[in-house]
Amino acid sequence: MAEKTPIIVDFDSTSDPYNPVNWSFRKKVINTLLLGLTTMGTTWASSIYSTSVVPIQRKCHIGLEVAELGLTLFMLGLGTGPMIWAPLSEVYGRKLVILLPFFISACFAFAAATGENVQTIFISRFFSGFFGSAPVAVAAGSLSDIWPPRYRGKAMSTYALAVIVGPLTAPVVGSALVSSTLGWRWTEYITGIVISCILAADMFFLNESYAATLLTKKARAMRIQTGNWELHSKHEELQVTLQQLAVKYLVRPFAMLTDPICFLVCLYASFVFGMIYMTFPAFPIVFHDLRGWKPVVASTPFLAILVGTLLGTAINLANEKYYRRRLLDNKGRAIPEARLPPMMVGGLLFAAGFFLFGWTSKPDVHWFPSVVGATLIGLGYNTIFQASLNYLVDTYQKFAASAVAANTFLRCMLAGAFPLVAHPLFGKLGVDWTASLLGFIGVGLISIPYFFFVYGRRIRAHGKWSKESV
Repeated sequence: MAEKTPIIVDFDSTSDPYNPVNWSFRKKVINTLLLGLTTMGTTWASSIYSTSVVPIQRKCHIGLEVAELGLTLFMLGLGTGPMIWAPLSEVYGRKLVILLPFFISACFAFAAATGENVQTIFISRFFSGFFGSAPVAVAAGSLSDIWPPRYRGKAMSTYALAVIVGPLTAPVVGSALVSSTLGWRWTEYITGIVISCILAADMFFLNESYAATLLTKKARAMRIQTGNWELHSKHEELQVTLQQLAVKYLVRPFAMLTDPICFLVCLYASFVFGMIYMTFPAFPIVFHDLRGWKPVVASTPFLAILVGTLLGTAINLANEKYYRRRLLDNKGRAIPEARLPPMMVGGLLFAAGFFLFGWTSKPDVHWFPSVVGATLIGLGYNTIFQASLNYLVDTYQKFAASAVAANTFLRCMLAGAFPLVAHPLFGKLGVDWTASLLGFIGVGLISIPYFFFVYGRRIRAHGKWSKESV
């Protein structure tokens, strides 16, 4: 008997609406906003704890630096989790790998809220970050599923703005809760409630966007409808081994850090990301301890960083015209260096923001210049961070997932470490010289985007993972 030829199920045409790239604009926008909100739930959880440090220190009779571990452990989970969730999303699809861990993250938020000892609080915080990292790990891949390169920059900017809203607004809400009769436990209760509400919206409105998973579902439906069991997708033929996944998401990201572009861009992005978390203890010192503002009022300058990120988003979106023009000049092939101009401007403003913030922090100086400095920090952060992610994706293309994984790990490690040294630094050097130290480091990193803007193409041509982008 003749052997049957397997039938591969694919999209019906290049314009098949079932293909995520061909979804309606409305559907793409809804999914982009939901991905931003979901990631915002995790970033909210990361920073709201900063307002609970002093109450937990008093309750558990521990040192201030020990109490800060609740933030550090969350960031440790946030940095290590993507090594698990990113590969699983390429096996089981994006939606499942976002929703299930996100639900578990909410459970650990409630566990932290009810914890009676520091061990319970710290363990719950770690696992809340570990499971909450799923949307952080998967969202970028999901956005690349639905947006072509020409529009991906705008989508990423919108997504990044939604993400930064979380850690910048959470301390304001947290300060209000801690100062009220509700107390610090409600910072975790409200986090669990926020995550649960976002999760409910995701369950109904977030769509699966991974083409391989969608084709697998299509093949299964066609097998049942037609009774032809030879129908299958290419993804069903794929025998993914643990070794392959380990290489892609555990070994390769660290190996890629030996590449000069990956290392320096990740280092810069991680530094500015960590500096945002460094401001969590800095703002209360400046506006509460030095200026004598009430706790809730002293937390409102965090919103200045948010205003800065809005301005940074405008700069990133304005650069899209330049990027698309270079794209057309290069016959539709991406030119990664066209992503760098916002980063080049943002680096100058980011460093200037720290100098201005530090040297106007004294009580005898009006508060307005300090707020302007915070705004410049936010503006610089957003332009640097967003441009670096876009540059990594365009440079490494099919290895982009590994490059982003390396970036995620490095930035979360720095963001977890910086708050631990904040109080000793501010106490020893003072706000002015600590901010200046951070500003000097920022000045030292300014040359990175300028260097790659000029020599990036030449370096990419000799890179093991980047030469295909030339």
